Amino acid sequence: MHLFVNCEFTDFLDCELISIALVADDGREFYGERSDFSQASCSAFVREAVLPQLGQYPGCVFTLEALRTALLAWLAHFADEPERVLCFDYGEDWELLVDLAGEVPLGWQACHIGAAAIDVGRLEAYFMEHGGRHHRYTTRGHSSLPSECESES
Repeated sequence: MHLFVNCEFTDFLDCELISIALVADDGREFYGERSDFSQASCSAFVREAVLPQLGQYPGCVFTLEALRTALLAWLAHFADEPERVLCFDYGEDWELLVDLAGEVPLGWQACHIGAAAIDVGRLEAYFMEHGGRHHRYTTRGHSSLPSECESES
């Protein structure tokens, strides 16, 4: 089972998790936003592009600890999968996920797929069909994974 991970964060220099989205290759999804990140630490880009999108999914807003609990409970649904791979196109997504989980989730491998794996046409079509852009759905723009993934766990 491959899960695609995408995170939004405050700034490249003072990197604090804002939200996390995961989409499994079978279509199952997880999305969570933090209610307790420092808005003062956000870059101008994040204030303009990310913050206005927050709060659209009220049931998905958590404190850091509640988000950790919700994510780990969701990942536990995949425990019977023979292969479990967390895929990301940007290294900081992996770092933020591990920080959130407290450690590399047990039984999971990491796969850095790089930006080349994003199917821009598929992503744009999804945005058009569903009425606009939201960082929650960026993970849906990934194409099929490379046959071999470099483990980073």
